Amino acid sequence: MDIKGLVELTHSQGIMRRYFIVNGFDGALTMLGLILGFLFSTPTDINNIINVCMGASIALCVSGISSAYVSESAERKYVLTKLENAMITDLSQSSHAHAARIVPIVIALVNGLAPLLISLLILLPLWLYKSGMVLPISPLIISVFIAMTVIFLLGVFLSRVSGISWWQSGIRTLMVGILTAALIFVFVG
Repeated sequence: MDIKGLVELTHSQGIMRRYFIVNGFDGALTMLGLILGFLFSTPTDINNIINVCMGASIALCVSGISSAYVSESAERKYVLTKLENAMITDLSQSSHAHAARIVPIVIALVNGLAPLLISLLILLPLWLYKSGMVLPISPLIISVFIAMTVIFLLGVFLSRVSGISWWQSGIRTLMVGILTAALIFVFVG
């Protein structure tokens, strides 16, 4: 059975979607917070900004992969044991056992890669600036706009699940980004 089949067998699509949104949101808000912190601070070398942001991105990724793997592995093992007890049979060679081993890995990768990939997208203007590309405005400002756009798009993605309009869902998540920026401005700026 392929990965898609194993995910369907365990009904894990919703879990993966939630993990993608939750940790993607964490990645976007973390990058937004770091970048705004640098914007409101004494000017800092672009290499230092990239290094700090990459350190946070990698930490979010490793945390997401390890925490999801540990918790999902335990949960899948528990469900498999309950199923074996209910059926009074050993399922160690079944598709369910295979899913109990593979699905936690897939979920963990989604959970960890979401904040990393979103962070890399947000940091793109910093790398372009570092490589010598002339940008029309500060790369930090462009990164803030990208972060806010990603936050909005995560809301749009959620609208497919929640059944509310895409713009209403996008605006709702964007308001969280704006509130975060306002709090950073008040306490740091």
